[in-house]
Amino acid sequence: MFRANWRWLWASQLSWNYERMMAPGYFYSVLPFLRRWYKDDELVEMMQMQSQFFNVNAFDGNFIIGVDLAIEESQGIKSKDTVAGIKTGLMGPLAGIGDTIFGAIIPTICGSIGAYMGLRGNPLGSILWIIVDLIILFLRFSFLPMGYYQGTKLIDSASGKLNAITDSAILLGVTVVGALIPTVITAKVPYVFHTGKITLKMQSILNQIMPSLVPVLLVALVYWLLGKKGVTSTKMIWFVLILGVVLSYFHILG
Repeated sequence: MFRANWRWLWASQLSWNYERMMAPGYFYSVLPFLRRWYKDDELVEMMQMQSQFFNVNAFDGNFIIGVDLAIEESQGIKSKDTVAGIKTGLMGPLAGIGDTIFGAIIPTICGSIGAYMGLRGNPLGSILWIIVDLIILFLRFSFLPMGYYQGTKLIDSASGKLNAITDSAILLGVTVVGALIPTVITAKVPYVFHTGKITLKMQSILNQIMPSLVPVLLVALVYWLLGKKGVTSTKMIWFVLILGVVLSYFHILG
């Protein structure tokens, strides 16, 4: 667990990229254990799964690694879908918690106190911030073992129910991803139909059919295209960019 923690500490952000974000750092953190538990085709299959998109707060994201290691150690290759679902389902909530606590609350409160003391000529201000950083570092290393033991408890208490856990994890992941669509993607139809004194706004009609229908259709289109041979995420980024500019120019989407 210390080895995974150490790797996550250094690789979680250093390997960040726009295509899969923190996936390389996650993969690097669990790679020694994948090599220990799997061989040949199973190893390749799990390595591909662990290389999928992943993004979470770097301070508490190792909790997911702990849960992952506990489940894989117990269930092996059968845990593939379960682990993928748990990663997808937990990274959103943990990102929100980590960003709030470690990205906003602690720096704002402790940083303000330390800065104020420094401006008053008190060297304890910088010492206070160093102490806070050390405490956070200690806490970071405690999240992975915490996740590991919680994952172990999950396996022990749900022995023989791996399929149910897998289905629940997949459902959780799909729900989280689905909920992100209307909150992250903004696409509206600005067209307004006029006839006499009657005015119909196309977006209002679409909202009555299904709220956020246009974003859902766009995501479905992109998802379908990504399944085609030779289509990469980079190509889809350019496709969405050009499509957005063209549709916006002709006032089809806004």
